[in-house]
Amino acid sequence: MNLRISRRGLLGLGASTLAAAALPAFAQSDKPVRIVLPISAGSGVDTIARAASPALGKAFGQPVVIENLPGAGGITGASAVAKAAPDGLTLGLFSNNHVINPAVYKKMPFDAIDDFTPISVIGATPLVLVANKDVPAKNAKELIALLKAKPDDLNYASSGNGTIIHLAGELFLEQAGVKAKHIPYKGTGPMVTDLIAGQVQFGVVALPAIQQHLKSGAVRAIGLCGAQRSPAAPDIPTLAEQGLSNYDVEGWFAVAGPAKMAPAEVRRVHDAFVKAFQSPDVVDAMNKQGNVIKPTSPEDAAKFFKSEATRYAALARKANVTLD
Repeated sequence: MNLRISRRGLLGLGASTLAAAALPAFAQSDKPVRIVLPISAGSGVDTIARAASPALGKAFGQPVVIENLPGAGGITGASAVAKAAPDGLTLGLFSNNHVINPAVYKKMPFDAIDDFTPISVIGATPLVLVANKDVPAKNAKELIALLKAKPDDLNYASSGNGTIIHLAGELFLEQAGVKAKHIPYKGTGPMVTDLIAGQVQFGVVALPAIQQHLKSGAVRAIGLCGAQRSPAAPDIPTLAEQGLSNYDVEGWFAVAGPAKMAPAEVRRVHDAFVKAFQSPDVVDAMNKQGNVIKPTSPEDAAKFFKSEATRYAALARKANVTLD
């Protein structure tokens, strides 16, 4: 899966500078900007948000508070954003899960498109298929052979039912023509803990959330899930390189607010995020994590949310993933 973003929607440094010059400076305020993460601590998006938090505070000119509100595949945190006042003080940093949920949950407390104001798709983060260090497989070919030889012996983990991590695992099994038991967790943190301990044997994880454990040898990389290798982990081959030619999944992350935000507030928030993610410290952190940063315009973000919702509805049907 490639992050399909129109280049016309990308903001370069020059465009951002011109936009900032045409707008009044961000108002100083004692009121914090609350950025809700509908995922647990330790996930890929959490790692990104923590790295960018100081720069976001400077760009907004006011305190920024990062708040994890995990639960129900991201629905709990997204609900808090949907119910908030559209004043730019409560925002959500969402991943693919936001537009996947309508396809997998029978009932939703909000409309994932109409009840939010998309502000920018900030970028994408690599996903990687990993295995516990004691699993006797060093690459995709060996893991597939092991799964075919012992179909009932291996379990694969996910950060929750119906998440992008779950669907990425299902897609691997389908394309490899193998089976394994799915073990869902309540977030990336506990999932990674059990992967390291060997309670589960393999699973897909965001690269930033697993990098240190790959370096320590606690888990082993089987293959990157995207179409290309990551500069942050150039030695890890893609699954496509290893024979799964149609396998291409990556995680994206985007900022959105409640519905009916005023255009001026949308522009203010958008420009603050662009400025923060262009700061040298954040650029360095994103490069080390392997994230590709290409902020879109609000208009392109809205189009992207809709197109991704359509894409994942088809994938969820194909994987037969439905939740109450």
